Amino acid sequence: MKTYITNRFEVLSEWISANLGSPNAFLIACAIVALWALSGPIFGFSDTWQLVINTGTTIVTFLMVFLLQNTGNRTIEQLQDRLREVEAINREVLAELRALRAENAPRPVLREAA
Repeated sequence: MKTYITNRFEVLSEWISANLGSPNAFLIACAIVALWALSGPIFGFSDTWQLVINTGTTIVTFLMVFLLQNTGNRTIEQLQDRLREVEAINREVLAELRALRAENAPRPVLREAA
């Protein structure tokens, strides 16, 4: 059950991250703020009118923190996996270079004793 929830959360967070990180999402957010601001005179710039935007932005910010943390964690894991791959390749290349150096190293010349 835990794996199912984790996988679903990862799929959802990837989808949300991809879509909310787009220019269209930014334009929609700007439109919402503009509509809220334009509705000010209708509601008399009341405390409730201000509370609507404050509550909305607080909830969105709260939820985005978890999505950003999840995205960051996945990115770090992918980076660490890639670094492990590079480290393994580096070890192989160093071993090959050492073997080549050993093959091409000058061998001492043996002299005959007179």
